[in-house]
Amino acid sequence: MTMTTMTRSTVTTVSITITTVFLLLCIVHNNEAKKEKNERDCEVCIGTIEKFKKEISDELYGNTEKLEAAFRKFCKKFPNGGKENRFCYYVGGTEDAATGILSNLIKPLSYHLPANKICEKLKAMDAQICELRYDVKPDYTKLNKMKVGELKKILSNWGEDAACKGCAEKSDFIKKIRELMPKHEPEEWKKVEASGKEDL
Repeated sequence: MTMTTMTRSTVTTVSITITTVFLLLCIVHNNEAKKEKNERDCEVCIGTIEKFKKEISDELYGNTEKLEAAFRKFCKKFPNGGKENRFCYYVGGTEDAATGILSNLIKPLSYHLPANKICEKLKAMDAQICELRYDVKPDYTKLNKMKVGELKKILSNWGEDAACKGCAEKSDFIKKIRELMPKHEPEEWKKVEASGKEDL
């Protein structure tokens, strides 16, 4: 065997190994992305149904009419534009809802079917029900690293758009968020205070 033949063989082996490793990394990354998506799939649907289940008494489960009326009343407490309100709209739990698949939520719920199974059935009827996702909470210890648009969004999510009308600098927005945080995010504020890491 000549040196050239050995070199070609080695190069081919290395090339195959690199390709194999690359493909394996792609598969692992793809699986992780799918897993993350699946963990968040139907999260608003499941969350809303779980909240509703905590608020109702056991005797309502046997009566679908009362259960449906209770769900409609439950949906009224969510603000317009919120994720739960949007879910209620999709299933027909709001007065302005265009569709009426609420019975497909209520009937399985009356049999104590778990929320994730109910949501799977609803997803088959209307995929957008499971596309609703909760907003990811910002890391309040890193306000200095956020863009002004992100800081404005925090204030907007809190319903405090007017609180920073005169804010011109990024530091003004950060100061206002820090001022309002104990009111809107008391648990997060405690964490920031306890960690001593506030980057404000």
